[in-house]
Amino acid sequence: MDEEYVPNYQAEDYKELKEGQATILFPKNNEVFYNPVQQFNRDMSIAAIKTWRDTVNEAKMERFNKSANPNKVAPSTKFTILEALAASGLRSVRYAKEIEEIDYILTNDLLADAVESIKRNAHFNGISQKLVRANQGDAVAVMYAHRDKDAFDVVDLDPYGSAAPFIDGAIQAVKKGGLICVTCTDLAVLASANHPEACFAKYGGNPLKAEFCHELALRLVINSLQQTANRHRRYIEPLLSCSIDFYVRIFVRVHDKPILVKNVASQTGIVYHCRYCGTFATQPFGTIEPGKGSTFKYHVSAATAADRLCEQCESKQELGGPCWLGPLHNKDFVQRMYKAVSSADSSMYGTQPRMKGMLKVILEELDDAPFHYSHSELCSAVRASCPPLTKVNSALLNAGYRVSGSHTQQGSIKTNAPPQVVWDVMRSLVKEMGRSPKIVEGSPADKILAKAITTEISFDNHKDANPESRRIKLVRYQMNPEKNWGPKARHSEAPKTKNADAKRKQQDQSYTPEDSQAANAPETTADSEDVAELDTVSNDVKKLRTE
Repeated sequence: MDEEYVPNYQAEDYKELKEGQATILFPKNNEVFYNPVQQFNRDMSIAAIKTWRDTVNEAKMERFNKSANPNKVAPSTKFTILEALAASGLRSVRYAKEIEEIDYILTNDLLADAVESIKRNAHFNGISQKLVRANQGDAVAVMYAHRDKDAFDVVDLDPYGSAAPFIDGAIQAVKKGGLICVTCTDLAVLASANHPEACFAKYGGNPLKAEFCHELALRLVINSLQQTANRHRRYIEPLLSCSIDFYVRIFVRVHDKPILVKNVASQTGIVYHCRYCGTFATQPFGTIEPGKGSTFKYHVSAATAADRLCEQCESKQELGGPCWLGPLHNKDFVQRMYKAVSSADSSMYGTQPRMKGMLKVILEELDDAPFHYSHSELCSAVRASCPPLTKVNSALLNAGYRVSGSHTQQGSIKTNAPPQVVWDVMRSLVKEMGRSPKIVEGSPADKILAKAITTEISFDNHKDANPESRRIKLVRYQMNPEKNWGPKARHSEAPKTKNADAKRKQQDQSYTPEDSQAANAPETTADSEDVAELDTVSNDVKKLRTE
């Protein structure tokens, strides 16, 4: 690397765009290099890497202080980052300026003009070429070249479309205990039933057209990461898994612990989902029971009792997965990150209010209850007007179960109550409000209401029915960030080189911004207490009701 190299550019030929502590030079004639909606992604990534860094360094110092070796040497707190698909270099520039203790960042892209942009923006921000090392190369080849002793502490994957082609390289290119940050923007594949064959090919599981489709998207990507890691006798621990706008962003820590790999079968499985009422049930592939001493016995799960038809409304069920059924987040990690973001100066993170809101809702999520119901879908299934969400939450809490929302959908109900209890709440609600005259005898709604109520239901207000994140008025569900928001068009290089075609082949080609926006309808800041809004049913659900 030539330390004296200075990029040749005229600043007046570019627009200056400031984000965080970085100012990048944005080509005036290029509208795809920068997407302001992704600032939230970069802000969350900076906070997550800082939290991971502090956690790792504290563990290092704890081991150092406990060591009785008289010749012990204090461990280094420096760490390395690979940004495998860097584009303009904005992310790396922000990392270099806003995250302390970085040894160096290898900032890679396949396209020559992107590498020039990286060098230009690093130089413009006064960052040395030793700290941000621009590199032109195939992302997969770069990661495979840095296995073993040359591995990175943090690997960041932020591709256009699917991260699937890069997952194996990332798993092998990260150090023991390291962090992998993954973005997937192909929600037209992950969060709908439009392309199940593409989803299975990329991620090894089927998506579902369900209210919890965005949570399932997270679990499909995590399962792909986990299965890839297991082949190398490694285990990934999800630290933070976020469904954001038109993409998912997942932070996982990689452990070299083969003993943990044995637990994966019991944390992986399938989900049965009713197309009419939204009832679901999960089935893990394995079970664990205590053995002698500190050992465990591992077994294949017994066959599921789930029928082809839903036991509540007798409609057809569909099968999703295989997917990850374990926790989506490490709550200690999220709590530490939430405190750091909340105490940070408002100038540090441009999206701080939204960061606090999402992290707080994630902290409130039940981590042992995969998937969730939708308040509006439950009510529409029995043709009832939607009461306040706190009324349904109170009934579940009063029955002795736990309940929370989900950051992936407004008006969601995540609970450890079995389906029978959930529908007993809805049957009791209809009994209180009166049955709709529109319910036809023998219809799915009629079959649900015909079943006996076996749970004692009380709608008395429960003190925990209204979550703290709502009481303190955090930004829980973001409005549309801007007009015509969504992923920008894919950047391509001038025809003078063959690299543009190479990159198009390297990344996902089935994804389009239009598909993404259709599959991932944005949420609003209005809360689910608004009965008028929640009493609507989607066109797709209406269609299912009439079939």
